[in-house]
Amino acid sequence: MLSWVVTFFILAIVAGLLGFGGIASGAAGIAKILFFVFLIALILSLLTGRRRPPA
Repeated sequence: MLSWVVTFFILAIVAGLLGFGGIASGAAGIAKILFFVFLIALILSLLTGRRRPPA
């Protein structure tokens, strides 16, 4: 999922440099959403984690 964030971020940068405002804002919006989804998934996986069974 992190690769999607990077892809949309690069797309937003390139579109912004070329002057495509609508495309750049759309790609930036998608990148923000994916970033926060990835961040929430990371926090949840750190909180739950793999717990070792009692020995």
